[in-house]
Amino acid sequence: MTIETRGVDAALSYLRDHADEHLKGLDEFLRLESISADLERKEDVRRTAQWVADELTSIGAEHAQLNETVGHPIVTADWLHAGPDAPTILVYCHYDVQPVDPLDEWIRPPFEPRYEDDRVYARGSGDDKGQLFMHLKAAEAWLEGTGSLPVNLRFFFEGDEEHDSRPVEGFVKAHPELIEADLCIVSDSDMHDDEGTPAITYGLRGIAYWELKVRGPFQDLHSGSYGNGVDNPANVLIRLLASLTDEQGRVTVPGFYDRVRELSAEEREAYAAIPFDEEKWRSDIGVKASMDGEPDYTLLERLSARPTFDINGLWGGYSGEGSKTIIPAFAAAKFSTRLVPDQDHEEIERLMVEHLRRIAPQTVELEVKVIHGGHPAMTPLDHPGMALAAEALRQAFGKDPVFHRSGGSIPVVAALDQQLGMETVMVGFSSPNGNFHAPNEWMPLANYRVGMDAIVRLWAILGEASPAELRGS
Repeated sequence: MTIETRGVDAALSYLRDHADEHLKGLDEFLRLESISADLERKEDVRRTAQWVADELTSIGAEHAQLNETVGHPIVTADWLHAGPDAPTILVYCHYDVQPVDPLDEWIRPPFEPRYEDDRVYARGSGDDKGQLFMHLKAAEAWLEGTGSLPVNLRFFFEGDEEHDSRPVEGFVKAHPELIEADLCIVSDSDMHDDEGTPAITYGLRGIAYWELKVRGPFQDLHSGSYGNGVDNPANVLIRLLASLTDEQGRVTVPGFYDRVRELSAEEREAYAAIPFDEEKWRSDIGVKASMDGEPDYTLLERLSARPTFDINGLWGGYSGEGSKTIIPAFAAAKFSTRLVPDQDHEEIERLMVEHLRRIAPQTVELEVKVIHGGHPAMTPLDHPGMALAAEALRQAFGKDPVFHRSGGSIPVVAALDQQLGMETVMVGFSSPNGNFHAPNEWMPLANYRVGMDAIVRLWAILGEASPAELRGS
């Protein structure tokens, strides 16, 4: 039995012996209301960051600190005693969570964890506090169970991922010395299914997000007196938004598709090989049919490898009981596009604003604000870290992982690549149906348990690689 194998056995034994204690810690973590987009929760977010820093110190990590940004604090720490011949791995997760609206659809309050049917229900249980906690406990299992780790670890946990990419992008540029590593492991994604099939994500979409406000008269007006004379801001808003896509869902903004990288033949073969039950997919989310989309792409390809356009919120005018016949003074919307390699979110943001100002009627005034953006990212499928991570998942889950792209966005991945030349392997453990960004978010406890097993094994397997190998040099 090698030293690494004995270490894995000891770490896994530690996890089993402390399972109840760890669940209590997870419960405590999930109760912290770290909604990054809500300015009224700023102190709650900071309190969560401090909780993470204190936990890092408690498990044996060193130099745990809160780093100030233009947004919420970024937590860093390290354990660098595996020696110069061992690789240095950067672990990234985020401790902030999405808003909880609509609150009345939660079975229990979103920050009161509910354990039922071998699941934990709470905001952040899968995205991403549960996965962050798994990394803390896996590192603790090595350090407490064996007194060491087979790799050097750096920890990098942010508090703005659900809200704004600027803080983390600025931090990567300003403080490379705190996150320098041979490879980054990100756990902010999901399994392939709810039957225990693991997944490695090799591609992420970027994002561009705007708020559009259409202003008309100085106040709400009587629609009987002013209708047909004053252009209704709500009508204008709807016309503008509707014009931004065609009947196939393609974005109509000039230049939007100019940089889109087309799928290679190999990627299309990989997509075709991924098990996908469209009928079950529709049933799981409660829709009668999938939308019509670009006819040259399959549904699975459209879900993660093609750009999107989505209205995320609408407001303005009267929405109370009964009727109120008005022309509203304004109407507004939040909307976003998911971007694919090689689209640049800053260019897309500019093109959208210019297009809206060009097509808006002179009867209204527009306010267009860019909320946040992030670049898409891709990791080569032949990167050595991919095969090593796949082996760890195979050992833990007893199944070969699926390699897929994600339809979502994790801005830090592109920032690490563009600014530091660091590749990322994305290994996630949440459920693909876990209600991220929606009421009653949940995480399978089986994934939580076996996922920690996989992380323990991953450090042992990566510890057998050289730093140069993981850097691709």
